[in-house]
Amino acid sequence: MLTINEIYHSVQGESTHAGRPCVFVRLTGCNLRCTYCDTEYAFYDGKEMSEQEVINQIKKYNCKLVEITGGEPLVQMNECLQLIKNLCDLNYEVMIETSGSLFIKEIDPRVKIIMDLKCPASGMADRNLYENINSLKKTDEVKFVIATREDYDWSKEILNKYKLIDRCIVLFSCVFDKLEPLALVNWILKDKLDVRVQLQIHKYIWHSEAKGV
Repeated sequence: MLTINEIYHSVQGESTHAGRPCVFVRLTGCNLRCTYCDTEYAFYDGKEMSEQEVINQIKKYNCKLVEITGGEPLVQMNECLQLIKNLCDLNYEVMIETSGSLFIKEIDPRVKIIMDLKCPASGMADRNLYENINSLKKTDEVKFVIATREDYDWSKEILNKYKLIDRCIVLFSCVFDKLEPLALVNWILKDKLDVRVQLQIHKYIWHSEAKGV
């Protein structure tokens, strides 16, 4: 059984798939407590569903792109890994968004991993498992959610230390309402970083506090 916070159909707000229709499966639970978290409601609220019930709900939307998210979906490690394997077997295009604070090496290689390395302003940077970087594929994505100039400079150091740009796709994102996108863009252009800027477009389409979008 899986504990599910919500399943909904929307458009991707982030990643290289931003703007695409997608079914989101939000699992309940998280092992981190980031200072800027926008999904605290997923820490505890949820209902138990069988894997088949989850898949049946996904099928209702007739959409082939599915993201498994949280919270932290890998808190429910065994159930989550089995769900994404079976979704891949059903020819869904599957992504998982994970903090990188839990091991990712057992994730099905057909899945696109979006790993969020926690910057200092999150209060959780000491929970990053950097050995996860060795499990990333070229098609996977590493996301840095940046709130301050300190976060930006720290992210640059991590980029260089682990040669992330050569390993995978790198995303730089602003903490919504904490850092102006223009400031981040100007820093990136000045430093000539080969990274992708992303905005949480769902927060511009809908209200920034809206759920299920």
